[in-house]
Amino acid sequence: MALLVLGLVLFIGVHSIRVVAAPWRAAQIERFGLKAWRGMFALFSILGIVFTVRGYALARRYPVPVWLPSHGMAHVTALLTAIAFIMLTAAYVPGNHIKRALGQPFVSGVALWAFAHLLANGTLHAMLLFLVFLVWALIEIRTGRRRDREAGVVYAQGAVSRDAMVVLIGLVAWAVFAFWLHGLLIGVRPLG
Repeated sequence: MALLVLGLVLFIGVHSIRVVAAPWRAAQIERFGLKAWRGMFALFSILGIVFTVRGYALARRYPVPVWLPSHGMAHVTALLTAIAFIMLTAAYVPGNHIKRALGQPFVSGVALWAFAHLLANGTLHAMLLFLVFLVWALIEIRTGRRRDREAGVVYAQGAVSRDAMVVLIGLVAWAVFAFWLHGLLIGVRPLG
């Protein structure tokens, strides 16, 4: 469990610098340059991911049950994660209604993904992982919206064709992950 915690601290920590220490971040970018900052950011992000994934895998060997989710929660989680994948996709396709409505579709998708997984997982290590991501994403949504308001950001009008592209790409990505990659990478086949 310690490796999982270390990974989360590294990953969430580096991704929270802009929220908790924006002036320090700006000073470091000024001091070392944007490329060096991005390199260090990437290095700590990758280390955080590796430690989190490895720590989660180790914690799964000796699970500590906290509560027992009902069998139907797997289906609810599947539906919510499909919507989360659509939200994640909306962050990268310009000119869609979802991005205009949410403002922060990527971290909104992360929040929904984490919430969905909390519904279907009742072990201590799963609750730790998904609760940390949920809280972080909710804080990011709030601060991102505040930054957008302060900067006067206005998202482009959405087009139905872009919305359709977002939904199609998001659902295809979700299906590939849910039916194949989740089992391969995580070791759990959520849909059988």
